[in-house]
Amino acid sequence: MIEFKDVSKTYPNGVKGLKHINLKIQQGEFVAIIGLSGAGKSTMIRTINRMIDITDGQLVVDDTDVMTLKGKSLRRYRRKIGMIFQSFNLISRSTVINNVLTSNVPDMPWYKVLVGYYSKEQKMKALEALDKVNILDKAYTRCDELSGGQQQRVALARTLNQNPSIILADEPVASLDPIMADIVMSDFARINKDMNISILLNIHHVDLALKYATRVIGIRSGEIVYDGPVKDVTQEVLDQVYNGNEIPVSDKDGKNHGSH
Repeated sequence: MIEFKDVSKTYPNGVKGLKHINLKIQQGEFVAIIGLSGAGKSTMIRTINRMIDITDGQLVVDDTDVMTLKGKSLRRYRRKIGMIFQSFNLISRSTVINNVLTSNVPDMPWYKVLVGYYSKEQKMKALEALDKVNILDKAYTRCDELSGGQQQRVALARTLNQNPSIILADEPVASLDPIMADIVMSDFARINKDMNISILLNIHHVDLALKYATRVIGIRSGEIVYDGPVKDVTQEVLDQVYNGNEIPVSDKDGKNHGSH
């Protein structure tokens, strides 16, 4: 369980990223966080794995006060949390399976890492992770030969391979075309359901958030203005979250936002 207790974040330049956030997220929820750019969406999910430190309040994950962790305990805590970015952060000249196997590195002795030695068990587990995101047939293909959508699935498989209880995704489909974005979102939904992994996803496209998530959190200027089930998200709610600005959706006519 993830709990924000009156959490605030003030950046060194005085900008308030988060203001008095109170939230409880149960294990196995699929939560989409929506809002304008700069509203605090990224700040919020990055506090959970301590990529960003909070300035006030308390953030508790599975009975652990996250701000008290340091060194080895922080590293161990981070192993339970998968993180997926808009840029896929893959080693492009390496094969798909080798990219997935890199998630084992923090737990391996340095000499095995140096020579790239992975056990048969590790390789089998990596192949299973690829199978879960329907990209097993590309296991021995170089990553730079894949489309953007396929690369994001490799990044997702790499995250699954570390056996996380929580996956944080920061705009994971922002650079994908609408069809691929839809497929990757359905991968997230399936993983959430089949593996009971909590997924917190920061997303620009409201239509995809409403289609796949079960709960929506709307953030405006660092504050939560909506938190509830997808079915209760009305036009009025969206107007409040987006402050009367245009509501971003994925292009239905197939216009390309990024790479195919």
